[in-house]
Amino acid sequence: MLAIETIRLTKNYKVGFWKTRSQRALDSLDLRIETGEVFGLLGPNGAGKTTTLKILFRLVFPTSGTARLLGRELDDRALHQHLGYLPENPYFYDHLTAKELLNHAGRLFGIGKDDLRRRVNHLLEQAGLAESQNVPLRKFSKGMVQRLGIAQALINDPEVVFLDEPMSGLDPLGRREVRDLVLQLREKKRTVFFSTHILSDAETLCDRVAILNRGKLQGCGELREILRLGVSTTELVLENPAQGFLEEIRPYVVSLIRTGERVRLAIRGETSIPQVLEAALRHKARVISLNPVKMSLEDYFLSQVSPAETREPAATAGTGNR
Repeated sequence: MLAIETIRLTKNYKVGFWKTRSQRALDSLDLRIETGEVFGLLGPNGAGKTTTLKILFRLVFPTSGTARLLGRELDDRALHQHLGYLPENPYFYDHLTAKELLNHAGRLFGIGKDDLRRRVNHLLEQAGLAESQNVPLRKFSKGMVQRLGIAQALINDPEVVFLDEPMSGLDPLGRREVRDLVLQLREKKRTVFFSTHILSDAETLCDRVAILNRGKLQGCGELREILRLGVSTTELVLENPAQGFLEEIRPYVVSLIRTGERVRLAIRGETSIPQVLEAALRHKARVISLNPVKMSLEDYFLSQVSPAETREPAATAGTGNR
């Protein structure tokens, strides 16, 4: 069973002073997310990430298309017993303590008193807030609020957890703490769907990613496929090569950087490597290293969201949906 499925999901907003113009925030979005995946929805600000999450939680309604969670329609109220949600900018009553907030959230789900007490204590420990459980939230740092937000999203032990920009505004320590919480959810085989524009976090956490830009899906696939297929050049480092050798291999080389006696070459394509190595051995050049230069998630992301007229060709395999 799919945990999350969207089918040609589209959302238009009325804009302008008289609300006469229509602006498309989401354009025929198709996603299929398996149970147990950590899935990242990537895109620049205004790409449609938050709109997607709001539709899935029926905070706004789609103009067209449909979506299902855990195989159920979105208007199934009982479905929300199995979901957890952290909004982009969570706001909690700042006179409450962390323990009071989690107890309140648990009572909204109808969790029994004894079970709720165990869950609250476990989540406070898991989120690293046990020592601060009786401190008013107005004294919490941004990172502590985010961790508490994730804790309240987990109070009902959900099957699917939605996190909207969970790393936004956090310092490196706060981001690390939130990443650790997501990794714990992965170990428990929970489905985690989170939106972000911080690519290093997505590369660390996600099984698959999708890239949104101006409401359109630009690519979707497993990270290892995307990055493995993105080998664009191979770096060869030589020591004191002869000038005749450098002239011979020039057609195969993208760039050449000389540092003292060493020369760093970027070889175009994998098919050119045998010719370059054969020439290096023939000219008795000393080979220091030979390494493929793989595309990073940032490179792939930029290749998908750059304007079409300036975009470099990107690997197309691995961008299909599953």
